Parts: sequence; structure tokens; C-alpha cells
Amino acid sequence: MSPIVIIGTGLAGYTVAREFRKLDTATPLRLVSRDEASFYSKPVLSNAYAQKKSAQQIALNTAREMGAQLHAIISPNTRVTAIDTAGHTLQVDGESVPYSKLVLAIGADPMRVPLEGDAVNAVLSVNDLADYARFRAAASGARRVAIMGAGLIGCEFANDLRGAGLDADVIDPAPQTLGRLLPPQAAAFLRAALENIGVRFHFGVTVKSVAHGAQRLDLTLADGTRLPADMVLSAIGLKPRIELGASAGIAVNRGIVTDIRLTTSVADVYALGDCAEVAGHNLPFVMPIMQAARALAKTLSGAPTAVQYPAMPVVVKTPACPTVVCPPPPGVEGKWEENTAADGVRALFHDNSGKLRGFALVGAATKDKQALAKDIPPLLG
Repeated sequence: MSPIVIIGTGLAGYTVAREFRKLDTATPLRLVSRDEASFYSKPVLSNAYAQKKSAQQIALNTAREMGAQLHAIISPNTRVTAIDTAGHTLQVDGESVPYSKLVLAIGADPMRVPLEGDAVNAVLSVNDLADYARFRAAASGARRVAIMGAGLIGCEFANDLRGAGLDADVIDPAPQTLGRLLPPQAAAFLRAALENIGVRFHFGVTVKSVAHGAQRLDLTLADGTRLPADMVLSAIGLKPRIELGASAGIAVNRGIVTDIRLTTSVADVYALGDCAEVAGHNLPFVMPIMQAARALAKTLSGAPTAVQYPAMPVVVKTPACPTVVCPPPPGVEGKWEENTAADGVRALFHDNSGKLRGFALVGAATKDKQALAKDIPPLLG
């Protein structure tokens, strides 16, 4: 019997495997990973530095341990170079590997922007354990860090680095923090809280160049401002990995396109996680991945199941200012209503019919998360 093959050993890949093994202990299972295939919680990467955690301390289980737990063959440091969907085979480091069903859980890559200067290669991103190890090594002895991006990851890193005693400059072309998630007053409250712990923001501008200086890196912003930094971290977003799927003739758009059952345009091939566009939604967050993994495990075990997306608030890991956001669905017309108090901001998004479709809670207002989530209609299901 050909195995079910899962490409990717991040949260999506390993969770599908775990949920599948709860339902089926006999079907052969193989996971292929481009990295060492350790199991860890990716969200920890943006708040582990202040806790002085090494990459080894973040990893919860090795590939060998995961293989034993899942009764699966796990192939670390291995690349899939091609998928033959007609023949149900993969090219894995030159070897032809058969599959009965294939799961693409291949994640996303950090976005890159064109930069000038002779230190462009010194710009770091943190997207996996190996990245974090390089980042932690570079941060040793650093005093000042420049962060490109004031979104969720950029703000989390800024808060974490300040907690470790490093200076942090955050640069973003948007006019506010979490520009894609928060309405203005909530964003201003978060900004003020991070500034109160020493974070410096530079809004409405981009980084033009990164060059080697005499002792530090020298950043030049598009408006001519120059900033010194010991290291530069790019946190401007993620781009789903779609190339492998596209080269196999699988439909792609912003991500690998699937229906509500995580089925791609090709029979016996499924996708989930950061690489997937599920019924029009690309949601690179933990809760959607968990929902998708549970549904897909049932489908793989012979019970086709549609994924359900209830209201899924996103918790931003900024201890200086607790923040929770449940963004309204893309394309829904309506307006934000914000109420600001001394200890927080409570923002509600109602559509044009008056129905609550999203919320943003900052500071003390985060206490309302559970109550409000109950009133948000499901995104799918």
C-alpha cells in the first residue's frame, strides 16, 4: 500500500498527522521536511529571545521522536523537486516516492523588498528554527536593532527585544501599527504603549538601503533619514509557497487553491496552512490551521469533511499592551466604532446591515474577547 505523504513538518503537517493517527493507526504515513523536522510552536519564535531560549530549547521533539509517536517515516533535510499527479509519485532528492494521497503543508517564505547597499545579505528574517538560531547569534552583543515592518510579527519582536534590553527602531510605510488589522485608535494605543517601553517608530517611510558602516550597519530611509543598527530584521509578511504545486499543474492564486474540504484542483492532493488558499481565504494563524488539520484528518481517513472556521480572534504577543483582533472578512463593507478609555480601546466592526463582523481589543478591553467572539458569525461553515 502506498503511503499518505505529507510535505512539511510545521504545525500544519504535524497536526494533520497527529489527528489522522487518532483515526487510523494502520495506513502507512510519511512526512518529508526541508529542515530538521523538529516539532515546535512557530509563534514562540517572536517572543523567545527575551526569555533567553535557544533554538534547541524551543524544539519540543526531534524528528526521530515524532516518527515514533506517529508511527511514520519522517525524512528530514529532504527536498521534493517534482510531483507527478498522474502517476501518484514524488521526486524526493532524486528518488521516486509513491503516494496514495498527498498533503501539501509547505508553508510560506518571508517577503523580500528590493534594497540598495552592500549589506543587503545581512538582513535577517525569522521564519523557522534555523532562522531563529541565526537571529539569536547575530543578536549576541547587539545593542540596537532595526525592524522592517510594524505588523503583528514586527511589533511582537520589538516588544521582545526591548524586554531583552535592546533598542528597537521599527520602520513601516503604513501610518500606524498593525496597519492591516487595527482601526486607528486601537493602533494608536498600541503604539503609545510600545513607545512607553522605548520602541521607536518611523511611519510612512521605507528602508532604501542597508550598508556596512565603520562599526555598525547604516540604514538610509526613503526620506533621507539615516539610522545605525547592529542588526536588521525584516518582518514585512509572508508569501505562500506555491511553486511546487504550480509546477505540477495544481491551481494556485494567492496560495494553493482548495475547496472547503482542503481538496486542490487535482485528485488525491490536499493543501492547508500558510501555503493554502482555502475557499478564498489565506489565514496564516494557528487557529485556522488547527481547524483545517482536524477536518483534513477525517477526510484522509475516509470521511470527507468540510473545514469550519468559527470566529478566530488573533492574540498579539505584546505584553506591553495586550491586543486581540478578530478582523472582518475581506470585502465586507461596514465601519469601525471605537471607544477609547484610559486603560484600553474597544473597537467593533459592524457591516452595513448592523451585524457584528469583527472586533479589536487593546489593553484592558481584551477581557471582552470571549463574549464578543460568540456574536461573530462563522467565516466558513
